Amino acid sequence: MKMKTLARTTLATVMSAGLLMAGQAQARQLTYAMGFPPNSDSDIAGQHFAETVSELTDGDLTVKVFALSLLNFAETPGGVRDGMADMGYVLTPYFPNQFPHMNLVAEASMLINLMDESLRGREGYAYVGAMAEFVLLNCPDCLADMEKENQVMTSNAGSSPYGLTCTKPVTNREQLEGARLRVAGSHWSRWAQAFGATPVTLSSNEAAETLSQGVVDCVVISAPELTNLGLFEHVTDITMSIPGGIFAGTATTNMNRDTWQSLSESERQAILKAGSRLAAEIPYVYHDREQKVLARIRDERGAKLHEADPELLAEIRDFVRTDLERMAEFYRTERGVENSAEMLARFQEILEKWSGLVTEVDSHDELAQLYWDEVYSKIDVTTHGM
Repeated sequence: MKMKTLARTTLATVMSAGLLMAGQAQARQLTYAMGFPPNSDSDIAGQHFAETVSELTDGDLTVKVFALSLLNFAETPGGVRDGMADMGYVLTPYFPNQFPHMNLVAEASMLINLMDESLRGREGYAYVGAMAEFVLLNCPDCLADMEKENQVMTSNAGSSPYGLTCTKPVTNREQLEGARLRVAGSHWSRWAQAFGATPVTLSSNEAAETLSQGVVDCVVISAPELTNLGLFEHVTDITMSIPGGIFAGTATTNMNRDTWQSLSESERQAILKAGSRLAAEIPYVYHDREQKVLARIRDERGAKLHEADPELLAEIRDFVRTDLERMAEFYRTERGVENSAEMLARFQEILEKWSGLVTEVDSHDELAQLYWDEVYSKIDVTTHGM
């Protein structure tokens, strides 16, 4: 009798251990590649994304972030497409031929120069929300571009406003003429050329090296990137009021399509929920850190913070108003976006809506909830990316 009892106890123990091991075996880890270095703002936000995914799935789905170790920015889209990473932080303007429809509206971001002053400090919130609503809910062609690259878009983000971070003062048109500017989009290239400067297109991973070597005079970028991308030691003069615009072509967690389709519906929902929080964290942190980084580089490095000439600011606003038509024509003839004018018109309507939605947002949680309610909760995980 004792032997039978012992046998049953042993069998139960073995079965319990087997079930535990089976449960553990079902847990799955996704690889997430980003071109930002470790401990940068985006890396920290990515770690928070990973934590949220784990919490929402009770640990059944986890994410390991590879900050500038698995793939750099130039390698990320191809790496995600080919399965070298399950998901990646894709900067779409670096790849104009692969993502033309999303890039069209991303590169209209100098529209923030025309926003009401009351939105100062929330421009990125509005633009990121408008981008998410437009691309994920109103632009089948944007998602088709992703599908051609074997990717599924699951979140987006954007920066705080872009300015001139330089090795010499650039505050007026005369100083701008002949300056070599590292830019990250065709809209900033057109702006530079219109004002007599020379645009130089480079990956942000190359920005610090080219500035330190004198290849460029200025990097057009947001203030937090001074520390995120190693520019802090090289910049001596900063004019943040020009050219304006934000970097909005950010597909923060583009996922390999095969990986996405292998997830359960609840896991896809968790990715989107975590993505909405990531989409809010990046612009919120960037806006929050902008003045802190500028004060630090002024106090620690002696960098000079300049205001742009009012006449130049007025000329830039005029440029923005007229550039939309040029942008639509450029994308129609050079990028194959046949309905470019209609897309820009629709996007401006959505941006106007979001300019009103973010006026009362005062925390990351509020912004994340707004993005979830207005966009991410409306994505059907049974059809999106399937």
